[in-house]
Amino acid sequence: MTDKASSLQNNYHLAQINIAKMKAPLNDPIMAEFANALNEVNLVAEKSPGFIWRLQTESGNATDLQAYSDPKILVNISLWQSVEQLKTYVYQSLHGNFFARRRKWFEKYRDEHFAMWWVQAGHLPTIEEGKAKLEYLELHGDTPECFTFAEPYAPSLAS
Repeated sequence: MTDKASSLQNNYHLAQINIAKMKAPLNDPIMAEFANALNEVNLVAEKSPGFIWRLQTESGNATDLQAYSDPKILVNISLWQSVEQLKTYVYQSLHGNFFARRRKWFEKYRDEHFAMWWVQAGHLPTIEEGKAKLEYLELHGDTPECFTFAEPYAPSLAS
């Protein structure tokens, strides 16, 4: 990484949003394994290299936030230092074990359900901001504005 790229990386954090539609309400027996592991999976995130922040309420997670009219859609927003560190958490930690079995608890989502984008260090993304990024990604695909693991972008002065 060049000095300029390294400097930009330090001034920006990687925001991510992912949404998922549950097969049943969170208190339904179908969702029990997922619900019971939520605190542990969140703790793994918080202890992961590169983790900065995650959206949560006083309950310790974001499951009681209703971002969409459908109450079965859960939203997750977090900040990371890099795409690589987020990717390691998503696929190579305890989260990856649950991610691999997501169809047990969640319906296949037909629209964009995951997006990443760079924010100025210190900025905490909102649910509305994340939803707008998902809509943008749906319309434009991967761009420096927002992207997926398929085509990640580095932070730039234009961000």
